[in-house]
Amino acid sequence: MTPVELSRTVLRAVRCAVDEGELNVVVPVRAVVTLPGPGGCGDYATNIALQLARPAGRSARQVAEILRPHLTRSDGVADVAITGPGFLNFRLGGGAGAALVREIQLQGDVYGHGDVLAGQIVPLLIPYDIRAEVVADALVRIVAAQGGRAEVQHLHAPRIQPPRIHPPRIHPPHVETPRTEPPHTELTHPEAPHAHPSRPKPTPLRPTPAREDPTPLGPDAGRWALLYPASHDRPRISADHLLQRESNPLFRVRYAHARARALIRNAAALGCTGDPGDVPGDVPGVDELVGALAGYPAVLTQAALHRAPDRLARHLVTTADALLAFQHTVLPLGDEKPSAAHRARLALAEAAGTVLAGGLSLLGISAPDYL
Repeated sequence: MTPVELSRTVLRAVRCAVDEGELNVVVPVRAVVTLPGPGGCGDYATNIALQLARPAGRSARQVAEILRPHLTRSDGVADVAITGPGFLNFRLGGGAGAALVREIQLQGDVYGHGDVLAGQIVPLLIPYDIRAEVVADALVRIVAAQGGRAEVQHLHAPRIQPPRIHPPRIHPPHVETPRTEPPHTELTHPEAPHAHPSRPKPTPLRPTPAREDPTPLGPDAGRWALLYPASHDRPRISADHLLQRESNPLFRVRYAHARARALIRNAAALGCTGDPGDVPGDVPGVDELVGALAGYPAVLTQAALHRAPDRLARHLVTTADALLAFQHTVLPLGDEKPSAAHRARLALAEAAGTVLAGGLSLLGISAPDYL
């Protein structure tokens, strides 16, 4: 059962409780399913009971108790626990990992894309600063992945500006360039009285600038150096971003992707191809890897809603670390023949590579097959 399927299962449980007169609420359009937070347990969790408590006139704990029997009877759900004020925590039955891998295989690079911002325009108001422009460039793609359209606008520039060096490729090509005259009325400050009344108010985006020029790092490492830190943290521009060592998060992410591609090539030489299946939880790294892949759509949504590409970058590091811990179990060793277990592990590793490539692409960073 995938997070999307589990979300539908939660909504069906709410609908059943309403139909049986146990709850008197309007069934919501969507139920948010995420990885369990602190104090949670199992594979996934939802706050649907807290969402329905006030309209139902009950405590969230009571709503959770009503929904729990309906959920435990659902196919693919092994157990449901209630934690905290009323969070529902799910432990899934067999087939969860296989279904997740099939979904990633089916969707490919667009796995995790959604419609939470469908039809919305997201104006981003940025200063003339290279980090702000790189962050905005990444957000254009991340917002588009959630169905919205980000429009980059600049703060007022002085009438006479000094010459500005445009770093190759790090400076997003589609973001407008500075000009010596004041911007057109659409690009004025959001509080200007002549701003277009029907357009949403621009979101100020002012990440802490870097002290050093990132262009000597090259396009990929330069972008990562600007995107990986949270917006309120000052980027550290150093040659450490170019080191091919475990201490370099960018290297681990790109290396993990390259390892996934290498596993596919090596398996093909053995006459083995990936086939989605359940991988036992005692295999090193498998729980962390499945959890990271399952949580990827929620991370993309949060990155878009909070205008925070650093959330995506950090999640890619988590996914890469899990894959690197898992990779050693994928291929047969010695005279061992490829089995169904190896094919299931290979499919999981291939899915992880797909997610890493898709996430790096949204950040504007390449994902080489060889590294």
